[in-house]
Amino acid sequence: MTQTRREFLKTTAATGAAITVFPFAASAANHSGDMFESSAGPVKVHPIRHASVIMETPVGVLYVDPVGDPNIYASRPKPDLILITHEHGDHFNAETLAALVQEGTKLVTNPAVYAKLSEEMQSKSVQVANGESTSFGELKVDAIPAYNLTEERKNFHPMGRDNGYVLTMADFRIYLSGDTEDIPEMRALKDIDLAFVCMNLPFTMPASAAADAVREFKPKNVYPYHFRGRDGGTQDPQEFADLVGDAATVQLRGWY
Repeated sequence: MTQTRREFLKTTAATGAAITVFPFAASAANHSGDMFESSAGPVKVHPIRHASVIMETPVGVLYVDPVGDPNIYASRPKPDLILITHEHGDHFNAETLAALVQEGTKLVTNPAVYAKLSEEMQSKSVQVANGESTSFGELKVDAIPAYNLTEERKNFHPMGRDNGYVLTMADFRIYLSGDTEDIPEMRALKDIDLAFVCMNLPFTMPASAAADAVREFKPKNVYPYHFRGRDGGTQDPQEFADLVGDAATVQLRGWY
């Protein structure tokens, strides 16, 4: 029987897979995060799990695609801004959001997710489509496309629906791929200091395609994430790092 996307993620989270990264438990136990310097101040990155990321920044605490048991966020700093790339269950969960959102928390989503939010959540949210922008204090948020190119994958992430994000704080730029293949809009990015690039099958792309795109847009630092797939579609982040070579500094962390 073919697993659904959600069933697969539950199974892999429970069983683990043979990949060359630090184990999730060790990463979760270490809350120090990875520090990157910008002219506005330090940016601290906390890889959480699969596609969920927390960043402590000069403009506030940013959560990206937080899903899963809210208890895994209990010891983390509370979110000032939550960004959601698209509606799939490994990126968007209404119950998790309800537990995480504080009185002053703001959300940025694509229109498809915005339509699924309660009226209360919508009152805290801004919807941005591909090509649109918004701001959160001194942070500029640009929504860029995230979609599949390969014909048999287009039903997973059709063009125009889902978002990637480019976040700009002063001179520091962060790219969050969401779920996408190595689309022209990714390859055309410039001056990215920190990138999070997905890779898995059948939903997004193989490590080779992700690495080829990174070699083209050359971020200073890149995290391979979202690398477990279905039916043997898990990608090896070490292979990704080897293929990227010296085009970027690859940050390998335990996402699972």
